[in-house]
Amino acid sequence: MDFVSDQLASGRRFRVLNIVDDFSRECVGQLVDTSISGRRLARFLDEIANHRSLPASIICDNGPELTSKAMFFCA
Repeated sequence: MDFVSDQLASGRRFRVLNIVDDFSRECVGQLVDTSISGRRLARFLDEIANHRSLPASIICDNGPELTSKAMFFCA
C-alpha cells in the first residue's frame, strides 16, 4: 500500500491510495479523494477483503491514515 498526492490545476490537493500485489503486480484497489481518513481506509480494506483472500502480510509506510485508531481495530 502506498499513498501519493498531487494537486489539480486549480490548486486543490488530492490523495491516491494504491494497493498492489507484489507477486502478480496486479492493482488490487485504488482509492482517490481530497481527504482519506483512517476510518474510510479501514472500510475500503474491508471491501477488498470481502472480494479477495487476505494477504499473509501488508507492507506500507507509516502515514497518519495507516497508524490511526481505526486501522488498529481493523488489524
